[in-house]
Amino acid sequence: MAKRVAVVGAGVSGLASIKCCLEEGLQPTCFERSDDLGGLWRFTEHVEEGRASLYKSVVSNSSKEMSCYSDFPFPEDYPNFVPNDLFLEYLRLYAKQFNLLKCIQFKTKVCSVTKRPDFDVTGQWEVVTLHEGKQNSAIFDAVMVCTGFLTNPHLPLSSFPGINTFKGQYFHSREYKHPDIFKDKRVLVVGLGNSGADIAVEASHLAKKVFLSTTGGSWVISRIFDSGYPWDMVFMTRFQNAFRNFLPTPIVSWLIAKKMNSWFNHSNYGLTPQDKTQVKELVLNDELLGRLITGKVLIKPSIKEVKEKSVIFNNTPKEEPIDVIVFATGYTFAFPFLDESVVKVEDGQASLYKYVFPAHLQKPTLAVIGLIKPLGSMIPTGETQARWVVQVLKGVSILPPPSVMIKEVNERKKNKHSGYGLHYCKALQSDYIVYIDELLTSINAKPNLFSMLLTDPHLVWTIFFGPCSPYQFRLTGTGKWEGARKAIMSQWDRTFKVTKTRTVQESPLLFESLLKWLSFLILLVAVLLIFL
Repeated sequence: MAKRVAVVGAGVSGLASIKCCLEEGLQPTCFERSDDLGGLWRFTEHVEEGRASLYKSVVSNSSKEMSCYSDFPFPEDYPNFVPNDLFLEYLRLYAKQFNLLKCIQFKTKVCSVTKRPDFDVTGQWEVVTLHEGKQNSAIFDAVMVCTGFLTNPHLPLSSFPGINTFKGQYFHSREYKHPDIFKDKRVLVVGLGNSGADIAVEASHLAKKVFLSTTGGSWVISRIFDSGYPWDMVFMTRFQNAFRNFLPTPIVSWLIAKKMNSWFNHSNYGLTPQDKTQVKELVLNDELLGRLITGKVLIKPSIKEVKEKSVIFNNTPKEEPIDVIVFATGYTFAFPFLDESVVKVEDGQASLYKYVFPAHLQKPTLAVIGLIKPLGSMIPTGETQARWVVQVLKGVSILPPPSVMIKEVNERKKNKHSGYGLHYCKALQSDYIVYIDELLTSINAKPNLFSMLLTDPHLVWTIFFGPCSPYQFRLTGTGKWEGARKAIMSQWDRTFKVTKTRTVQESPLLFESLLKWLSFLILLVAVLLIFL
């Protein structure tokens, strides 16, 4: 059994990995190259090499009830969507609660992680680190890599003819911090993702003119969904997920498009995705529509040519004067401290079994945590990965032979779609609930709804039809948390406690009560017809 574990990075996945190791009697040592924990969620005025960078105004896209650690809810007085400074404070509270700081070596860069000569027998690794100019080497029984994938900016300048002649300023969104640099400027933001939309909206409050260029379009939704509920607490339920996966993809795509257009018709704003059958990352932005309808932001197609002081867009002959170009064109990822023979990155993906273990290694003692893009929060995803990894390191959970894992990885790389449910267009994208359940099954921690139905039907109803919040992952088995049931049953109370800042007296209507019961009965019949 592995005992000494090296954890690379003290962000959200690194902290979870430390905690999981401590809970299972392992000895983690975490190496963090910066001077503090938090990873992506720690704002700094300057970009730091090897660490994710965010701008001052970043707010979480997942609500607090859906993006917390599974046994550590956010404080009740936190807003439903958490600003980055409060998110960092939450991570500090987590580290303090579980005494994680004692395991972290700050200002320590991992230079290399290499197999020991006797790796095929021991599975051990030599980890070389650099701290204040001094190099150190240590032997570990296992390594958990938690460096994320938002550190290496993807800046495809060759795709923009004439960019070298541009006399204005251009940079990747990773370098953006504050909107004051756009004051009275004509700004072009390239890329309709979450960062691109945020930056375009912020720039529009100060800039003379703002263009947002997109090649393929995207679905734009608000964080506020039906009846004012957080979007993911409505969208991410076990019932809805099972229902979507039961339907043929064309029908699911039609339903998704219908739902996305219920807020506003995307075609009227030039935003409709080019390919509506494949799921891209949703753009969550509460202000973009308002900036579009007031003319503060203009949607444009892809760039045809960049000139000294202007840009020509495809299908639009008019030159648009531009002073600043921001490339919100995403990121690539790499593991510079690992040899390619351990983890090789090709075409934006690595050969990792269940997105975690290098499939070809004879000893499963190295794991990558957080290298996945689920349609859900990264914190519970990375945490569940870490829980599984620790059980593998202890020998409790056994992986298939390398040949079986390699075959599964190769099948995943082909990205063949079953024809049912959502069709994800990128290799790292995954069905959040299905993926989490796979890992929970491996550690005997997936809740058995059928057996629970006899003993706690109210809880089963809440689990199946309510938000698939992380507390569900702690109800049973390895890592069981006694507070999980209470957290599930009180999640809506915490959601609205921070919004009900003025008491409103309401008298229930008889018609509404009858309608609710009728809806309940219809839904129950539908479930029985579909699943029984």
